[in-house]
Amino acid sequence: MQLVSKISGVEKVFAPAVLGSQHGLVRPLAAGELERVAALFLTKFRRRRRHLLDRAIAETAEYMRRIYLDPAGGASNALVQITPQGDLGGFLGVLKARYELNGAGLDAAIIGPLMSDPGTDHGSAGPQLLRAVHQGEFDLQLTDSANRVSLAFARPMKYQLLPAHCLGWTRIFRPAAVASAAVRDKWPALSRFVFDPCARAFDPLTRKRFEPPPQHSSSHRVHREPMDAAQFAARLPTVVSDYALRPNWQEGELPRLLALAAEKRADGPLHFGGTYDEAGKILGCYAFYGQAGGIANLLQIQAFGSHWGATLDALMTDAWNMGCAGIIGQTQIRLMPQLFSYKNVFFRYAGGTMVRSRIPEVTEAVRSGDILIGGLMGDRWTRLSSDDFGR
Repeated sequence: MQLVSKISGVEKVFAPAVLGSQHGLVRPLAAGELERVAALFLTKFRRRRRHLLDRAIAETAEYMRRIYLDPAGGASNALVQITPQGDLGGFLGVLKARYELNGAGLDAAIIGPLMSDPGTDHGSAGPQLLRAVHQGEFDLQLTDSANRVSLAFARPMKYQLLPAHCLGWTRIFRPAAVASAAVRDKWPALSRFVFDPCARAFDPLTRKRFEPPPQHSSSHRVHREPMDAAQFAARLPTVVSDYALRPNWQEGELPRLLALAAEKRADGPLHFGGTYDEAGKILGCYAFYGQAGGIANLLQIQAFGSHWGATLDALMTDAWNMGCAGIIGQTQIRLMPQLFSYKNVFFRYAGGTMVRSRIPEVTEAVRSGDILIGGLMGDRWTRLSSDDFGR
């Protein structure tokens, strides 16, 4: 039996816990399935060989338990597809979040890894999993990391693509160190003995060309300050308050998310900073992963109105002073004009950012770009997005 409620004139259907079809059934992830899901994840996204999986499976399964089961307080929002033969056919990682629009609260499904087992699935798991999450309790579904296969599934299901959010950007500070960092990921010894010394000799010669410029002249009264995770969690909701469709973090939720985000290992520790006016009023804030010699990775940057430029300048300066070789991040509409003003910035396709909702007001806010999406309102903050488990 399905339960129905009204939201903005649209019927909201609460789907049953298990949805079946001739191709199998979809139901919430159970704790006993974590190791099978972890093994599938590692073979699909980390290219691990079966005989090297044991330690990685245990670590990945424990991490999935923490993000998909512990916060749920009941049934998991993540879904599995079980074939008619009882095998695991596919998995869809789903994190629950809260948004607000014009004072109304909305339940959002943040869609993460979507994967199927080619040995047991015959092309039905992906569409079946997506349809199941569409029929659930959520007012909107979103993702900021869809690959091209997921895009092919989602576009016919009336997802709105946000092209400006689908790009990644890279700002190079020390070009030889960037090359060395790329080599280090694959051949650590070769980089340490060959590329690292070359980078240390070459990059000082390019300092004048690649060093971030001074802060914008229009923001000479703006200053930057470091902050900690607690200060960032306290200030971020204020800085994003000018979006029509924005997160509605519950008490304690942002500190928990930031603590989980700080566990990522691929790009170094998580750092925080902010920009302020002369009176000490917050104008913008940012969080990024970084360490000397590595490529910094932006988690979140937000600012009020005309202060995006000064906040981006502050981020660049912090990463440069830390000794980072460069910095990468996800684009967003309000950041694009400032990125275009920088030299040595390169853009690439980084993952599909899409939103789906049956609520007209949500659809309109997405169409106009008046939505905060990405960063903590995505899944790139999780270790599943980058870390190499079991090593």
